[in-house]
Amino acid sequence: MSIYRSSTGRRVLERAYTDALRDLEVDVGKRRVETRHGTTHVLLAGPADGEPLLLFHGGNATNPMTLSWYTGLADEYRLIAPDTVGQPGYSAENRIDPNGDGYGEWVVDLLEAFGLQRVPMIGTSYGSGIVLRTAAMAPDRIDRAALVVPAGFGTGSLASLLRVGLPSVLYRFLGSEWLLEYVLQSIVTEPTRDPVVRDTVGASLRHVQLEREFPEATANELADFDAPVALFVAENDPFFPPDAIVSRARDRLQSLSTVEVLSGENHILSSAARDHVMASLREFLEK
Repeated sequence: MSIYRSSTGRRVLERAYTDALRDLEVDVGKRRVETRHGTTHVLLAGPADGEPLLLFHGGNATNPMTLSWYTGLADEYRLIAPDTVGQPGYSAENRIDPNGDGYGEWVVDLLEAFGLQRVPMIGTSYGSGIVLRTAAMAPDRIDRAALVVPAGFGTGSLASLLRVGLPSVLYRFLGSEWLLEYVLQSIVTEPTRDPVVRDTVGASLRHVQLEREFPEATANELADFDAPVALFVAENDPFFPPDAIVSRARDRLQSLSTVEVLSGENHILSSAARDHVMASLREFLEK
């Protein structure tokens, strides 16, 4: 079954993907990789001989929209950014059980395709859950992990989720611009700054069969994972707020070495916060 509600919706998301890709400030290559969970489309940036860095994007969003947060690292690192299977983009559309071994298997297959044994990984939002599922299944394949506005530790309160969820559902069926504005004000720190973010969020809400369950890993599942972990949470994130996420992360990750709460930020970070995270990531990756 398609993840898109219609062929028109697929084309709208493909345009949003193309627009986000065009706006990236680095040269980007593409590659297709076969995995046991389907063909995977991968974006590549940075020097071919740079240290590999695997990046996983947010759910119900496009890979290049999230990749734009980290292109500053492409001066030194070889960024390997797959379109997540079952999410908007150009990978296979079949969805993986978010809390089984599937995501770990998928990541291992990607590493094997690129001839990589153990690499640092960055997960953004839903992508953090993918990193954690990999840590649960194949902990020895992760050199260190950075989790940014992370899924993987549950969510905030029902009231917080409903404040975004209800207008999102109404926008899905009514298409009223003021409803989209309300959603953007809730989840985007700079809602009027980036038209790519606006178009991608709006297109996803209208045209994608939305993923509603997040990958997660328990303390028992992560018991063998001891690579350094950095956690970046946004103060006003309606999905993964610090008061819910940080304590759970500390309970589940024995090697959590860095925790930063990004003051005044919503789920989709401002340009200033992205720059700050990138600087912190560079320091974390070089330790």
